[in-house]
Amino acid sequence: MSDLKDEHIYIAEDGVSRCWWGNDHDDYRNYHDKEWGRPSANDFQLFEKICLEGFQSGLSWLTILRKRDNFREAFMGFDFNAIALFDNRDVVRLLQNEGIIRHRGKIEATINNAARAIEMVDEFDSLAAYIWRWEPVSPEPHSGKGEHKHRIPSITETSQALSKDLKKRGWKFFGPTTAYAFMQAMGLVNDHLEGCVIRKEVEALRQKFTPPC
Repeated sequence: MSDLKDEHIYIAEDGVSRCWWGNDHDDYRNYHDKEWGRPSANDFQLFEKICLEGFQSGLSWLTILRKRDNFREAFMGFDFNAIALFDNRDVVRLLQNEGIIRHRGKIEATINNAARAIEMVDEFDSLAAYIWRWEPVSPEPHSGKGEHKHRIPSITETSQALSKDLKKRGWKFFGPTTAYAFMQAMGLVNDHLEGCVIRKEVEALRQKFTPPC
């Protein structure tokens, strides 16, 4: 049983203070402690996260985490050079794969986005070089429509602009909410809450990280 430290920080049985969502399940805890928010310049890791955030749409991230190894096997380790060669036979094959989310639109979007990723490598030398152009210079407030009481935004001006630019470039299933979740996960922002033991660790990694250009 976790003890409430403040509104959004929990101390679990291991004595570690975490963001509230990092204690719901062991899968979440491992993801929170070891992955979420750590900056990456690996093109395939970035592409994987873009794709999995798209597959998550309408579902929980826990569902995606528990199927992630299946996704990696089905999509060639998210090597976009390989995925871009998938054809309709591959779509049919993937729709029969019970280990992933069998959604034709999301599968076809992943194949489409692989081709778009290759275009970005041609233009920017790497997908990472494009992505890290969108790192905000300072924290941004929530800018979506409607009331938003949580201290961490779900949509920002940057995530809206990133989503819009990718859409213009032909990417699919990457709206502004998905874009911000991606930015959080891949270290473009540090949204581990004050009081979370991982926040300082992630910030130190971000300070040492040199964005590709």
